[in-house]
Amino acid sequence: MNLAVLVSGNGTNLQALIDAELAPARIALVVSNKADAFALERAAKANIPSVVIDHRGKPREAFEAELLAALVAHAVDAVVLAGFMRVLTAGFTDRFPHRIINTHPSLLPAFPGVDAPAQAIAHGVKVAGVTVHFVDATLDGGPIIAQVCVPVLPTDDARSLHERILVEEHRLLPSVVQRLAAGRLSCEGRIVRAE
Repeated sequence: MNLAVLVSGNGTNLQALIDAELAPARIALVVSNKADAFALERAAKANIPSVVIDHRGKPREAFEAELLAALVAHAVDAVVLAGFMRVLTAGFTDRFPHRIINTHPSLLPAFPGVDAPAQAIAHGVKVAGVTVHFVDATLDGGPIIAQVCVPVLPTDDARSLHERILVEEHRLLPSVVQRLAAGRLSCEGRIVRAE
């Protein structure tokens, strides 16, 4: 299975995927919507092809058409959003049913969107975590594949909590990607089963 990993920033989840055993998957392409994303350097160091598709000043559909063209050119079968800060439309997500996954630093459906660890701290929750889910056209609303809990410590601020969540993300995301590539995930409605 050829994967495209979509990034917008530092790329620590991309690095976790690069370092992991993903077979039968392989990263065929890294795509960033930001030319200065450090994730692009990670891709170059790993000899993975990359492309920048700037979203600024374009209608969402035009951006997604360019993105789709890049994926087709690299024979991409599935897409991993790894810190990709753009919401994809149904016109794009429908082309990869149950083959686009995202990682999010909260126990969804709690705290979707940006700054989830800060939202968790502000709400006084005692347990936070990470969710890997299938992507649909909603904001962090697709069917949940896997979750890992992370306790919120009395001394936590948003940064310290996010750092501990990232440790779990870096473990969970590669294992979910490997199961997807091996055909060991199925989805009926909102219920995802892993074999």
